[in-house]
Amino acid sequence: MATTAQEVFATNVHDLSAPEQLRLASMILQDLTRVVDQADAWSEQDQHDLTAFSLQYAGGLYPEDEDIA
Repeated sequence: MATTAQEVFATNVHDLSAPEQLRLASMILQDLTRVVDQADAWSEQDQHDLTAFSLQYAGGLYPEDEDIA
């Protein structure tokens, strides 16, 4: 039995026609969106970390001692 994605592709998907491969890819992506929708929540800590990183990055791009305009 195939255990890796590479093995599954080589033994099952590779010989499918292009339309069937696209249909399979679509089915996989639709299934993944269901999983992502359930886990796609930003915690307060995630939001804080993103804000802090964004401000740090912007501070490096636009130092205080440099005129922007």
